[in-house]
Amino acid sequence: MFGPIKSRLAGLFASSHGADADPLCADQNHLESYTVYVGNGGACLGVVMRRRSFLAALPVATVAAQAVAGRAAVAEPAAPPQPQTPTAAPTAPVAAAQPTATDYDHALSLRDRWMWLTENLADPATWVEKTNRFHYRKTVPGGFQFVITDAATLQKQPAFDHDRLAASLGKAANDSFTGLRLPFDSFHFVDGGKAIEFTWDEAGWTCHLADYACVKQKPGRGHQPRGFGVVRDLKIPADNKPKRSPDGKWEAFVQNHNIVVRPTGGPVVTILSTDGSDGDFYDPDSIAWSPDSLKLAAYRVRPGFRREVHRVVSSPRDQVQPEMEVQLYPKPGDLVDFNQPVLFHVSPAKQASIDNALFPEPYIMSRFLWRDDSATVTFEYTRRGHQMVRLLEVDAMSGTPRALITETSPTFVNNERRFRHDVKKGSAEVIWLSERDGWSHLYLVDGKTGKVKTQITKGKWIVRGVEKVDDDKRQIYFSAGGMYPGKDPYFQHYYRIDFDGRNLTPLTTVDAYHDVAVSPDMAYYVDTYSRIDLANISELRRTADRSLVATVEQGDISKLLAAGFKPPEVFTAKARDGKTDIWGIIVRPLNFDPNRRYPVVENIYAGPHSSFVPKTFWPFGLHSGGDKVIGMQAQAEMGFVVAQIDGMGTSNRSKAFHDLCWKNIKDAGFPDRIAWWKSAASKYPQLDVSRVGIYGGSAGGQNSLAALLFHPDFYKVAVCYAGCHDNRMDKISWNEQWMGWPLDESYSASSNTDNAWRLKGQVALLVGELDENVDPSSTLQVVNALINADKTFDLLVVPNFGHTAGRSSGPVRYALRRQYGFFLKHLVEADAPNWNAASSASPPPQAAAIG
Repeated sequence: MFGPIKSRLAGLFASSHGADADPLCADQNHLESYTVYVGNGGACLGVVMRRRSFLAALPVATVAAQAVAGRAAVAEPAAPPQPQTPTAAPTAPVAAAQPTATDYDHALSLRDRWMWLTENLADPATWVEKTNRFHYRKTVPGGFQFVITDAATLQKQPAFDHDRLAASLGKAANDSFTGLRLPFDSFHFVDGGKAIEFTWDEAGWTCHLADYACVKQKPGRGHQPRGFGVVRDLKIPADNKPKRSPDGKWEAFVQNHNIVVRPTGGPVVTILSTDGSDGDFYDPDSIAWSPDSLKLAAYRVRPGFRREVHRVVSSPRDQVQPEMEVQLYPKPGDLVDFNQPVLFHVSPAKQASIDNALFPEPYIMSRFLWRDDSATVTFEYTRRGHQMVRLLEVDAMSGTPRALITETSPTFVNNERRFRHDVKKGSAEVIWLSERDGWSHLYLVDGKTGKVKTQITKGKWIVRGVEKVDDDKRQIYFSAGGMYPGKDPYFQHYYRIDFDGRNLTPLTTVDAYHDVAVSPDMAYYVDTYSRIDLANISELRRTADRSLVATVEQGDISKLLAAGFKPPEVFTAKARDGKTDIWGIIVRPLNFDPNRRYPVVENIYAGPHSSFVPKTFWPFGLHSGGDKVIGMQAQAEMGFVVAQIDGMGTSNRSKAFHDLCWKNIKDAGFPDRIAWWKSAASKYPQLDVSRVGIYGGSAGGQNSLAALLFHPDFYKVAVCYAGCHDNRMDKISWNEQWMGWPLDESYSASSNTDNAWRLKGQVALLVGELDENVDPSSTLQVVNALINADKTFDLLVVPNFGHTAGRSSGPVRYALRRQYGFFLKHLVEADAPNWNAASSASPPPQAAAIG
């Protein structure tokens, strides 16, 4: 819910599935590392005042927003406030007064003035392993606090000494923090609760609670880094620490590229393989012992192509001369590591060859998972192109593989949403997530025959994830969306169901977006829920009968409301097919005048890996995966109506809804978006859809320029941050998932670079020179194509910053000022103030430090 004050997503080569995910099958999402910009403004408790000049030309609306139902009755939260529909058509647009520096500051300071005005808004809870205690973060005056609660006694206390940890971490990191604004938003206990671990600034940290000593963890935690999960970084040695057998008698490791074993602590090794070489070596990280300690499996690796992206650090902070950064960065079409599974018997030494006919053209091979009886070992395989996924089982005696489950699709199998559970860690039954019937559902598969025993869930709704599986009671706790006709299909609810598909039981009932955490013993669950118009409520309930134990936290947003906050309006319209509902939100200026016509601006992020219109309350999120409510409100304050929409081609709906993106990233749901805008304008004539702007970052940067190139009759102006403008230039994982492999003409058809000649509108491009997520050359290749096509455009290259430059890191205020000015100039014909005339007499601190 809350963005960290200064946090980056864990390493670019890490798995998209969490810190403990399998590095062998890690596949980097199109997620963005980020740093939050927090200004120096502080809390302002007063009501926003009406302003003269530009903002005075936009009279205060005649409609007051309804109070947000943060403290409403839990069973029946208040309905979202709806704007009053004008009784008369608005007048034609009038010439707006020129915006002043004060007008800009009003919008640019909105986050700083509002962000600290809430109390007791809780993040989703995390249970402490093997206990009935859970912890979470909540808002307090001026910042955040981590709290730990005992489910049995309901006793609450701070999770640790915040001020002491802030001081210690600051000293270790050569930085400065306060207890109210620690640079991480979540953590987990380790070492029996004696220490905590968290991620900050692209690194893992451990802080020991006895003396509060904080230590930065080594990169990879012993695992060799991989470029987007598919090409090992051979410049960094793999961890070849001997791996001890379960009975403690043997150790296995790699020697001269081959697998060897020895008695624990003994000097004499037994060579198990002789076919390893420098170009076809055994990976020590892949070694997996069988439970009976008599066998092991490992991957022999033929390395893929080492593509590197080189970036120039033009303006180092500690010297005048530039520096160079190098990153392992596989791109679509590149050769990936080939992993060949091999099976070994320890005594007597024997190697079993595993025929790879059932796993041709591998893209990802998972870690080995042995059955408890040691009779078989399993692994999951994704074929290059993402149209086949298999669960394979290998007979431990013969080395013969068989395909237990095969998942295929003529478009793509969604690797962003996978689940597999071996019941009781055995081979008899497997729970498997599949979209084979057109919706994401759970299946119980016979582990011996591979046949489906039961489709556990079914219907025109989707399973979004699995929270817990109770093998003993044969029950599954899962999240789902779209189960209730007429309700928001993106709201996440939680349920319990039996393995046989019976006794479907809702754990959540309030019409909102829910995050549920089930206790380790499955006796309790914490339900944290909200909507964009309903402040966070966190409840502790019993799983047996769903009865309420206690309301853990209930958000208080009274100060935020007093400052002028109004929640967005939820608006739905029909898609291009005239049948499917398209959901979005509308943000109006705080002093919206129903008698005016406003130019409109769309905040876009159409990455196929998820959906992005906000569904929870916290409005102060980062511009990552689309801008958030506070950013949209600030843009609206400059005299616009702003909206965000989830069109076809994004996730969390049916398979058919999602498939629109396949080999067609440029579609981005634009026919649905345009239909949505026109429907909104027909209901609200204040929306002037002859003046339409659009902005976005990363995939949204690609989308916003594509809007101008492929839909110039509707979209007129775009601001594009860090766009992946040609999918051949971007990371291999995300792009091959949606655009396919081998590369074909569809890549060029969706390329903003190849289609730059189509530009008719006005575009501003922004890129961080150190972008580690999208190759910054992607933006510069668009620039080259625009120059060659004799097109006019704006370009801002931000030195020293990466993928989130201008959005949540680096010169955010400067970039937003440029964004506002660009839309005002081309949609309102209003000039920006002469910023240079107000320049300081002395250089800013950073500029003065250089050289």
